[in-house]
Amino acid sequence: MESSAEPAPGAPRLAVPVAALIGVLAVAVALAVGHLVAGVVGPSASPFLAVGNTAIDLTPLQLKDFAVRTFGTYDKLVLLGGMALVLLGAAVVAGVLSRRSSLPGSILAGALGLLGVAAVLARPDSGQLSVLAPIASLVAGIAVFRWLHRAALSVREVPQEGGRRKLLIALGATAVGAGVAGVLGQFLGNRIDVEGSRAAVGAIKPSKPAPEIPVGADFSGQGTPSFITPNGDFYRVDTALSVPRLRAEDWSLRIHGMVDKELTLSYEDLRSRELVERTITMTCVSNEVGGPYVSTSNFTGVLLRDVLMEAGVKPGADQLFGTSSDGWTAGTPVDVVMEAERGALLALGMNGEPLPVEHGFPVRMVVPGLYGYISATKWLVDLELTTFDAKQSYWIDRGWGRLGPIKPMSRIDTPKGLSRLTGGGKTTVSGVAWAQPKGVAKVEVRVDGGAWQDATLSADVNDSSWRMWKVELDLPAGGHQVECRATDKSGFVQPQARVAPIPDGATGWHSAFFTVEK
Repeated sequence: MESSAEPAPGAPRLAVPVAALIGVLAVAVALAVGHLVAGVVGPSASPFLAVGNTAIDLTPLQLKDFAVRTFGTYDKLVLLGGMALVLLGAAVVAGVLSRRSSLPGSILAGALGLLGVAAVLARPDSGQLSVLAPIASLVAGIAVFRWLHRAALSVREVPQEGGRRKLLIALGATAVGAGVAGVLGQFLGNRIDVEGSRAAVGAIKPSKPAPEIPVGADFSGQGTPSFITPNGDFYRVDTALSVPRLRAEDWSLRIHGMVDKELTLSYEDLRSRELVERTITMTCVSNEVGGPYVSTSNFTGVLLRDVLMEAGVKPGADQLFGTSSDGWTAGTPVDVVMEAERGALLALGMNGEPLPVEHGFPVRMVVPGLYGYISATKWLVDLELTTFDAKQSYWIDRGWGRLGPIKPMSRIDTPKGLSRLTGGGKTTVSGVAWAQPKGVAKVEVRVDGGAWQDATLSADVNDSSWRMWKVELDLPAGGHQVECRATDKSGFVQPQARVAPIPDGATGWHSAFFTVEK
């Protein structure tokens, strides 16, 4: 009797744990085989990752904002973990529904497989062969499910000596095979030696270094961050579930659209040009009031304005449309990147090293004074001069602001909220402020709603980087609420009104409540 046929009344059926295990193993094999084939045709073809990336693209704006606020840089791990749990549940359901016949589970497995095919086909970075991965996943999942189901059902129908042992061996072998396929797929996906390429690039030495960071540029001994953020601590917020792996020797950048002359530049083309270094603070639009998504680095690269002047920007082009190797896009105002004093870069280096892989190696854009979602494309491979009316980039298409200028902001770093301070004496309150590209002129602090008082500012490095501040307060014992606000060099004062980060950046005064114990 075929297990996929309509079972006769009273026909043998699988025990629930066995049926559920068969469903789980079939899904594991499907995912592993898809990952294995993707390791050959391209990592983005992995059905699991493709579905995850599609889920990110289709997630409502409010839910994305909630995920970033709640989970921070772990939002993608949470997504992948949630997907794994959903798949596990679906696998168990498929198995339990198929205790007598493999047909229900096969239908559900087919539906999941078709979802993977659709997700891969929808990816902007999918190649012509990418569809092979989800197809292989679909076929493998259904075939293994039916094979294990038939083997398990035969043991129930015609018990025989050694039958159960053979079934256990089949189940174990399937589990091991799925594990081996998954590991091999990961190995093949990482076969592009990006780390070796990055090491071969060596130190990135600018011909025009940035000015030395002066003594007193931070108050790190009194609770502020160090002025320069180490590469490993630099914030990262992007949509990439798997970091693109591009070798410098394979990389190229196409500049086209509304230009007089189309350009295609290799990594060596950029490396051979005059490299300048700029000290720049970058800020994410998702940063809440008092949030951590702001960091500062010495970026080294080629002035973007010079490259665009070489291409020749035609009148009417108001958007520089950048595309990452994984298909993510950002649209930057042309008038901003063409400002000589702005110093927008095609960046190759970060704090003297080639860009870290997760921060855009080989090349990324960095435009001071604009939130990253419109100005900081990582793994950059294409720049098109166009108009905002003609094309919409990834986040603009989802309702975010078009221009994205960074809003003046200040943050209290010490004391932490709800902390208890002991030891007597004065209380030092310290933090950081930013207002790129105008620069920070003043930070004020007030306690318990009282009068504002000026904080002491750190040495001023440049208008495109942050500035640390501190103030010493003689506070009585008890609970206290401290607030801060910054004023930029144009005289604009950080607004009090709390506004959420989306669509174009948060506003509001940061505050911290703490208790002084004498």
